[in-house]
Amino acid sequence: MAASISDRIGWRPAARDGLRRLVPLAALVGIVLTIVLLAGMGDIVLQRRVIFCLIHVVAVVGLYIFMGNSGVMNFSSAGFMAVGAYTSALLTMAPGMKSTFLPDLPAWLAAAHLSPLWGALAGGVMAGLMALVIGIPIMRLSGIGAAIATLSLMFICYIVLGNWTALTGGQQSLMGLPSYVGLWTAGLTAMVAIAVAFVYQETRGALALRGSREDEVAARGSGVRIVRERLAAFVVSGFVTGIAGVLYGHFLGTLRVESFYLDLTFLLVTMLVVGGMRSLAGAVIGAIGISILTELLRLVEVGFVLPGTSWSIATPPGLGDVALAAAMLLIILFRPQGLTGGHEIELPRSKTSTSGLATTSGNTGTANV
Repeated sequence: MAASISDRIGWRPAARDGLRRLVPLAALVGIVLTIVLLAGMGDIVLQRRVIFCLIHVVAVVGLYIFMGNSGVMNFSSAGFMAVGAYTSALLTMAPGMKSTFLPDLPAWLAAAHLSPLWGALAGGVMAGLMALVIGIPIMRLSGIGAAIATLSLMFICYIVLGNWTALTGGQQSLMGLPSYVGLWTAGLTAMVAIAVAFVYQETRGALALRGSREDEVAARGSGVRIVRERLAAFVVSGFVTGIAGVLYGHFLGTLRVESFYLDLTFLLVTMLVVGGMRSLAGAVIGAIGISILTELLRLVEVGFVLPGTSWSIATPPGLGDVALAAAMLLIILFRPQGLTGGHEIELPRSKTSTSGLATTSGNTGTANV
């Protein structure tokens, strides 16, 4: 039974020796580093767009840690981002700004003033703790029940934060956040998030969780404690997603509850599904690809003049949302495993090693990207 589960998730011990196992991590970190270096040579507008893209990479990688490894739909990422963002904001804003925008804060919170690093960690930890508490009952669900539960969690976060006026400012904008997120801050955080997701997916617990994703009954019969493994992945996912919310808030310098609602939720899910929810490479490539597509569609909606002519081209508003929905529909219809097919980036294999692997382990169901 254990061998069957290993085959289903593409676990190949013979191929995991030496430096080869680090190739997916090195490739993805290299992609992010290249994007940061190229954007550094561009203007400020390009850099801001790239920073948004990198923040989305962090959020989608966080979503992948749970959703990709467990196979359980998760619509609560925007809620975790909101918790991380508001936690960091309350702990890093200058006391004078808090007294202006949040005069009813408790005295200890009004006087708190942490450094950006500690505030970011606090935001991630708070999101992780919320995932731990809420995840204990939710992780016992599967299928549509789990999806509805995570969607409800996102609604709860939106309603609570939007009506807790004394703590968050309610529906009003919360301004005065330290704006310390730049190109390298977002880029390095994205690299760390990728490393965290990679290290997690190489653990025995993640391997068991992927086994339950393929065949829950067989995994239970093999002794996998599915609820525990799902909860561990949910907590790590909440922490990383909370960090993405911290980056989002401190990049803009202002927070609105509406920013962490349905639009962001479905954008993150679309990025993961389009890229390929069963691989870390799919999460990163999906976030980058959809960010580029979104930016191109935005330019088309605003309108532009064809080079060398006086013709201007503009499309009706809402084209971007329609195009994203169409892209997700096409992926689901013609490539259900996403752009990467659920595979990681790997080095080419020699014919000798491939034939030997097929003889010893049978069909692994994986391929090179």
